[in-house]
Amino acid sequence: MAFIVHKYGGTSMGSTERIKNVAARVAKWHDAGHRVVVVPSAMSGETNRLIGLAKEIMPQPDPRELDMIASTGEQVSVGLLAMALLARGKDAVSYTGWQVGIKTDSAFTKARIQSIDDTRVRADLDAGKIVIITGFQGVDEDGNISTLGRGGSDTSAVAIAAALKADECLIYTDVDGIYTTDPRVVDEARRLSKITFEEMLELASLGSKVLQTRSVEFAGNYRVPTRVLSSLTDPLMSLEEEASSGTLISFEEESNMEQAVISGIAFQRDEAKITVLGVPDKPGVAYHILGPVSDANIEVDMIIQNVSVDGKTDFTFTVSRGDYQRAVGVLEANQAELGFARLLGDAKVSKVSAVGVGMRSHVGVASQMFRTLAEEGINIMMISTSEIKISVLIDEKYMELATRALHKAFNLEKA
Repeated sequence: MAFIVHKYGGTSMGSTERIKNVAARVAKWHDAGHRVVVVPSAMSGETNRLIGLAKEIMPQPDPRELDMIASTGEQVSVGLLAMALLARGKDAVSYTGWQVGIKTDSAFTKARIQSIDDTRVRADLDAGKIVIITGFQGVDEDGNISTLGRGGSDTSAVAIAAALKADECLIYTDVDGIYTTDPRVVDEARRLSKITFEEMLELASLGSKVLQTRSVEFAGNYRVPTRVLSSLTDPLMSLEEEASSGTLISFEEESNMEQAVISGIAFQRDEAKITVLGVPDKPGVAYHILGPVSDANIEVDMIIQNVSVDGKTDFTFTVSRGDYQRAVGVLEANQAELGFARLLGDAKVSKVSAVGVGMRSHVGVASQMFRTLAEEGINIMMISTSEIKISVLIDEKYMELATRALHKAFNLEKA
């Protein structure tokens, strides 16, 4: 039978009753003869509670100690789930990330997985046990507990599936799959039965909160078949029905590129735009502006450099709204060195994107997108593209209107 990794989010683990439901679902797969590893998140709200406690003690918590604290939420989850399975008569055992050799770098609160030792887990699976491993965490080369950042349990699950060469990684969430856009914005949003890793990576990076971006990168790099499905269905539904539900994240060669030009419309509400006016137009201008911003650990998204006039140019880029004031402060602190005239900023902008591998084999996608926005009276401030994505920056008050209009223009409500 198959080797399956299950991942359950905080909502799925939100109460002892829900944990019992997870145990019933896991037991069903094990009863069918499958080898099962489970990676649960902390109970809903628990990580926030732990971080809140840390900040009451130290407003800017020490990263190493914060990881020590934050990692305990998942330890509670694995222990409770193991007990729930034991109570059902199943042989289950729980482990922390460090107990099964999930090695990471030492970037506390945002560590990256470097290797996984599968010896202990394989021995337990060979003995017929259900293995439960904490998500979100590992251990660095000095033995310090490290965490992977918010949403890191998705990455843990996919990494474990890759290390163990699992047949599939099932990501159970509080939604029943990946949609063409957010159903809360567009009533006609449709669940996709299949999407490529490339498309899912773009959607995740552009604001879709269903999967963490790093988990999608991991799944694509290591070719781990991954399915997103709901944990809120009847845990005793037939295995065949459950195994084919949700959205399968597939490889492009397994998909029909001609089937759909656009797979989804994504949006990010919390963007901010900064324009550096009158900067000397000389080699290295982009580096000298963005270098200090990058050094401050501020991620830059869209970038435009205008035409040179009398040896001067304007340089515009976007950052997350939460980093806006800090980015402005960094630039102002470097004004003498950069030699710019002044700064303009707008913290009330949003990004809307059309994503689809079908763009590679179809023309006119950009013109259709721009025409649709023009017909709605929506002005485009910036544009960025890739092989399978077109993004536009617009006034935030038009974000939902733009999303609905583009969803309709590309016929995404139709299967």
